[in-house]
Amino acid sequence: MSNEKYLKKSEIVRVKDLSFFQRTYVTEILKGMFAACKQIFKPSFTIQYPEEKVVHASSFRGRPVLVEENGVERCVACGLCSRVCPALAIDVQSASTELAKERYPEKFEINMTRCIFCGFCEEVCPEEAIIMSNEYELAFSSQQESIFGKDKLMKSVEEMKPRLDFLRDHR
Repeated sequence: MSNEKYLKKSEIVRVKDLSFFQRTYVTEILKGMFAACKQIFKPSFTIQYPEEKVVHASSFRGRPVLVEENGVERCVACGLCSRVCPALAIDVQSASTELAKERYPEKFEINMTRCIFCGFCEEVCPEEAIIMSNEYELAFSSQQESIFGKDKLMKSVEEMKPRLDFLRDHR
C-alpha cells in the first residue's frame, strides 16, 4: 500500500470553531422558547371525552365485528381469519348445513384482550364477514368478559355500511 491514499495533516480542512453564543447554546434555547410561545397562542383542539365522542374516519380500525345479512352471518367458517391472526385471538369451529351455504360458524369467538387490532382478519376474509368497526371503548372486569362470542360480535350490514364502502373502494 502506498501512503498516497491517506490524507496528510496539511490537507485536512477544519470546520470553523463555534462562536461564544453557539458554545453556550443561548441561541438554541431562545429558538426553543420561541417555538413553545408560538404554540401557547394557537387555539386548542382538546376534546372533552366522555361528553364529546370522537368521530373517526371510515378507515379507523376499532374492534372486529361479524357482519350479518338478513339475520344470518356472512361467515362461511373458512378459518382464514384464525390462521392469519398474529395474536391467536380468533377461534372458529365450523358446522355443515344443507342450505345455500355449505358451512357456517358453530362457534366464533374473539379474545379481545389478545386482539391487537391489526386488521389482518378483515383483509383475508373472502366474504367480508369480519370487519373492523369504529368502536374503541372496551373495558372488562374479568377475563371471561373479554371473550366475545357471536352474540357480541354480530352487526348488521346497515350499521357497517361506511366501513364496507371504504373496503370496496380501497381494495
